[in-house]
Amino acid sequence: MPHGLDHIVHAVRDVDAAADFYVRAGFMLGGRNRHPWGTHNRIVQLKNCYIEILEVAEPEKIVPHGPRFFSFGAFHRDFVAHREGFSMLLLNSRDAVQDARAFEAAGIGSFDVFDFAREGKRPDGSTVKLAFSLAFAAEPNSPDVRFAVCQHRFPENFWNPAFQTHANGAQRVPGVVMIASDPSRHRDFLKAYTGVSEVASVAAGVSAHTENGDVEILQPSAASDLFGRHVKTSGEGMTLSAMRFSVADLARIEALYRQNGLAVRRHAERLIVPPEEAFGATLVFEPAKVG
Repeated sequence: MPHGLDHIVHAVRDVDAAADFYVRAGFMLGGRNRHPWGTHNRIVQLKNCYIEILEVAEPEKIVPHGPRFFSFGAFHRDFVAHREGFSMLLLNSRDAVQDARAFEAAGIGSFDVFDFAREGKRPDGSTVKLAFSLAFAAEPNSPDVRFAVCQHRFPENFWNPAFQTHANGAQRVPGVVMIASDPSRHRDFLKAYTGVSEVASVAAGVSAHTENGDVEILQPSAASDLFGRHVKTSGEGMTLSAMRFSVADLARIEALYRQNGLAVRRHAERLIVPPEEAFGATLVFEPAKVG
């Protein structure tokens, strides 16, 4: 069954410092949440997906990887030891158990479903129950990014329009961008992971168009053209490079960022916040499509 965007993990060493950046970038954030396996997060919610800003705050609580068990905490501990940035892509799921079986049959995952729950808070401060089921996937040649699908057990308690109004006018995420030296080598993985019927060829890359956003894998040269800056990759694997945001008024955002002292660049009718400013990630703002 095809999947759409659910969220991206932005792994950082200091979640509050990264949250301050997101606030200066005009986003509304939720409070700090704590996981029992040692990671803490804060959430930026858009209309169709969200960003999970993640810190390994209590490394002593992390459990190791095991047979059929992917340790979310261990992966992110190792990730932030070398870098900050987008570390994991999660698509939505209607049935995580079924998806885990499909991933195993396709040869892209041999992990048991991971279930967990935590409390959340509404804008009025009231407490609600949240629960999730994750089915993980992996592309062996891409050690710097991991993949999963996420089934929300109480979606009515998580998604809230009150959290989706941002000072920068960001509305939706039309897609994410990965980079690889040879995108075509990852076509089969992308098709199996997203569940789309066909992966399209795009300029110097491949793209899966889902019901809730696009997942693109571009060559470094194509990504450089998109971002207006030199992009490089090492090895043959994929890295999760950028998140695209649709907005109503680029000039308004540019003025806000200049006022807040953020490095930003206009390029080909897009506004680019580079990784040296955005804790290892690239944020791309583009005009919302009409209709």
